[in-house]
Amino acid sequence: MSKQIKITDTILRDAHQSQAATRMRIEDMLPACQLLDNMGYWSLECWGGATFDSCMRFLNEDPWERLRTLKKAMPKTPLQMLLRGQNLLGYKHYSDDVVEAFCKKSIENGIDVVRIFDALNDPRNVAMAMKCVKEYGGICEAAISYTMSPVHNIDYFVKLASQLVEMGADVICIKDMANLLLPFDAYKLVSKLKENLDVPIHLHTHNTTGTGDMTYLMAIQAGVDIVDCALSPFSNGTSNPTTEALVATLQGTEYDTGMDLNNLNKAAAHFRKVADKLKADGTLNPKVLSVDTNTLLYQVPGGMLSNLISQLKQANAEDKYYEVLAEVPRVRKDFGYPPLVTPSSQIVGSQAVFNVLSGERYKVFTKESKGLLRGEYGRLPGEVNEEVRKKAIGDDQVITCRPADLLKPELDQIREECKDFAKSEEDVLSYALFPQVAKKFFDLRDGRITTSAPSDDIRYLYVQDLSK
Repeated sequence: MSKQIKITDTILRDAHQSQAATRMRIEDMLPACQLLDNMGYWSLECWGGATFDSCMRFLNEDPWERLRTLKKAMPKTPLQMLLRGQNLLGYKHYSDDVVEAFCKKSIENGIDVVRIFDALNDPRNVAMAMKCVKEYGGICEAAISYTMSPVHNIDYFVKLASQLVEMGADVICIKDMANLLLPFDAYKLVSKLKENLDVPIHLHTHNTTGTGDMTYLMAIQAGVDIVDCALSPFSNGTSNPTTEALVATLQGTEYDTGMDLNNLNKAAAHFRKVADKLKADGTLNPKVLSVDTNTLLYQVPGGMLSNLISQLKQANAEDKYYEVLAEVPRVRKDFGYPPLVTPSSQIVGSQAVFNVLSGERYKVFTKESKGLLRGEYGRLPGEVNEEVRKKAIGDDQVITCRPADLLKPELDQIREECKDFAKSEEDVLSYALFPQVAKKFFDLRDGRITTSAPSDDIRYLYVQDLSK
């Protein structure tokens, strides 16, 4: 059996989302598309995550048009997207009819592989998206959000992955958004998954803590099938390990990727110019290129760290940074050990800030903290501190069913709401996910307004680095 390692390159999505606030434009991508399409990648990740919101909010681009353009420019290589289960690309649960319509249109417009995850690893929250991706002909890559806690161990992840395969997953992704999966643990986890499952295993990590390359090497020796890398101009730091470095490392071994370093270098030369442009306008901050081992201590992903700093700066309380960092794991424990990925990372982080700044733990609860403790986001992995929950939600009933079961179909109502300015079903879905942002974008696109000041919505600035 071939041990050749396959690579998904994240240069068109996660790489610039992690380092440059998702600000790469379609015009920055197109000159390299022919090269990328002939490279021999397993897939190119180019859509989903924060790109959808960012296209409309900051770049005045239609995300659906971007996808169609990329598909036309790269017809040979499967195009991949990231989908947050029942949250799709937004920050709340959507009704099943919206989820179905979105999955259908994503595949129709050019997506081949859909990576689907849930922040709490609640399989009920990915079931509808998985079913729809399969139904409309996409490759369903179900992801387990990797984290460490007293309830998260290898057996937990193998059981979860097995459940996702039973639900129809074509591929299982280990989604290590904060670069917490250490090399020897990666070897053990991949080995166990390969023993128990018959589907390909795809590993996604970053280099935030500086261990990403070592983690990949150990996972490769354990039998991983596919890994996520980024071309060098947007790799490492809070982004993914470098494509060229891994290809060179594996050359001439049984794991040889078969990819051509000269062609990779040509593509990298183009993106180096793009990176230089984004550095010059301040979008790409050199700080994101460095290693931050705080993540290993506090499990706080890079984007979450930058947001905590931003929140504290606004409150003139930057001196409280380390107090807040130390409070994050305590809040996470009280909340039942959710993995720190969108949206639970924002919820736990903001609650930690409130706990420190108010001088009393849980004097104030955010609306989202109450929702998480009430079960609005799904089943929390561990035991919740019931005193904290009682303080947050009083005698409210905790939701134990799949949260989306409480939502009525909403697509017809959304169509009615936007019928005067939505020109297509894709427009309706853009409006369903981001009503204010989409409306402003449509007004600009169709000439009803001539300028649009970008939003400084702190939640967005936070989410863009975390929805990996």
